[in-house]
Amino acid sequence: MKKITGTEKSLKELLQNTKYSIHYYQREYAWQYKQVQELIDDLTDEFLNLYDPEHERIEVLNYGVYFMGSVVLAGRENAIIDGQQRLSSLSLLLIYIRRRLLDQGVTVAAIDQMVYSESFGTASFNISVDDRELCLKALNDGEDFDPSGYGESAINLYNRYQDICDLFPEEIDDKAIPFFADWLAAKVYFIEIVTETEQDAHKVFVSMNDRGLSLTSAEMLKGYLLSEVADDKLREKLNDVWKAKMLLLKELGKGEEEDCIKAWLRAKYAQSIRENKKNAVPEDFDLIGGSFHKWVRDEHGRLGLNTSADFEHFVREFCKFADLYVKIKGYERTFDAKQPYAYYNAALKFTLQTQLAFAPIKYEDVGETIELKILLVFRFIDIYIYTRVINYRSLDYSTIKYAMFQLTKRLRGLGVEDLSIQLDKELAELDISIDGGWDAFRLNFYTKKYIRHMLARITDYVERGCDNPGHYLEYIAQKTKRPFEVEHIITDHFEWYQDEYGSKEEFEGIRNKPGNLLLLDKSTNASINDSPYVDKLPVYGSEKGNVLSAALVASSYNNNPRFKRLISEAGYGFKSYDAFGKEQISERTELIGSLVKDLWSPDFDAISKGQDEQ
Repeated sequence: MKKITGTEKSLKELLQNTKYSIHYYQREYAWQYKQVQELIDDLTDEFLNLYDPEHERIEVLNYGVYFMGSVVLAGRENAIIDGQQRLSSLSLLLIYIRRRLLDQGVTVAAIDQMVYSESFGTASFNISVDDRELCLKALNDGEDFDPSGYGESAINLYNRYQDICDLFPEEIDDKAIPFFADWLAAKVYFIEIVTETEQDAHKVFVSMNDRGLSLTSAEMLKGYLLSEVADDKLREKLNDVWKAKMLLLKELGKGEEEDCIKAWLRAKYAQSIRENKKNAVPEDFDLIGGSFHKWVRDEHGRLGLNTSADFEHFVREFCKFADLYVKIKGYERTFDAKQPYAYYNAALKFTLQTQLAFAPIKYEDVGETIELKILLVFRFIDIYIYTRVINYRSLDYSTIKYAMFQLTKRLRGLGVEDLSIQLDKELAELDISIDGGWDAFRLNFYTKKYIRHMLARITDYVERGCDNPGHYLEYIAQKTKRPFEVEHIITDHFEWYQDEYGSKEEFEGIRNKPGNLLLLDKSTNASINDSPYVDKLPVYGSEKGNVLSAALVASSYNNNPRFKRLISEAGYGFKSYDAFGKEQISERTELIGSLVKDLWSPDFDAISKGQDEQ
């Protein structure tokens, strides 16, 4: 191996006006929601611990640094051998910040140089891969982009950018975002390791990752707990049980075993969490997220771990919750009509639901009791999500984790009846409601994904209310040739409707109300997207439509006794329209609102008694 150099570099020094290549055998961008969530949480938590609204931007120079690890580069091509997932994700974050700053009229030249650079009048992105360019350009320019039909990297880049938009904390507001941009560029550091050849770079990479592998936090926790069990045979038996549970958890995916332990410890034992204020120190919740094995060892007395029997019980308790974790992940990933809310919430990436579900479950709980507690908690989350969305309240992890942790503590160990009562109380004490936010609710960049799921739920609900099969899974599926999209009933042609609307702004506001929205599959939506309402009606009433689109068509009410019965019994204001404008949108928005209210009204008492009908 020839010469190796290692240099400390800030993110700005690493990326500014510097081109990198990624070789074909490792060029896919593969990060998922979980990895991006951890990145955003780590960076923004560190920044918020340093930031003070009274500071001037120049004071960012005195902020502490954050170390992101090493980047391994090879030769003259500046090929990234290790670090492309982090650098690509940070490029997406920079694009997000750029869009935020542009909206404020703040100069973004420094960020531009970190994201892309020009040569001979041609601009290209600094991490240069051909099949990513169109996606990155659309994101950077703030344009719509449909990733379907593109490669894995483009799809993942697009999805992770949407995740960044969702995850970025509200605390970093318009005033704080320039400070965060400065800190990210100047104070986030890497060690840049450069070799002369690609072969040497790979040797360095392998050496760094294969030698001296340290034990994981889960392995160290097991070692500590079992070392305190006095009986050798019992210790061996517990070790076998622990290993079996670890294998089950690992089969779920990378890092799931540690996520399970964190959820269990936070749900059952953590008493405190770091406050969102400057210089706040890490508390139980945060320390568990770091080195939970150390936290358990340090807090063993508070956890009641004093005798060999205590440690044995602790291990057996973890094994029970490991089984529950596997069960819950199964509900999240495969729709089960007995536990539908687990799937609904996971589809919207609500990542705290396992922690909340663990809280009321006791070691001695079995069978139906456990299932009812899970169902009650997940139903609460379902209602909580849509209550916040309809009132334009953020659901990003950093914004809600404090409130959800406090709720976790209030739910600990509750029986089914008390849990039902407490969840009713929690919703009643919220300062927002679905009814209160409905009139102002619109389709926009933030609400788009939630509205698609909302329409899927509503359409499915009406289908089942007519004693027909529901098609929720079909409506939300994205990895299909014909995914469903949100369709505007009134086409985006202000000139067609300007006599009815006072301004284009009013037109856009009303056009994006729920009453003007449907779900249609992509190809059907594309075929009629630019058509007048009267030309859309035949499609709405055909097999290409669904029960909500067909309800706009007069002939759909003929010979449809099940639909008429639903209208009569529930009192829903379904009606057909020969023409569609401002008044009709208002009427239909009220109809959608009544469906939303029925779908997301608290029903915990009915669930606890086994009477849930959702």
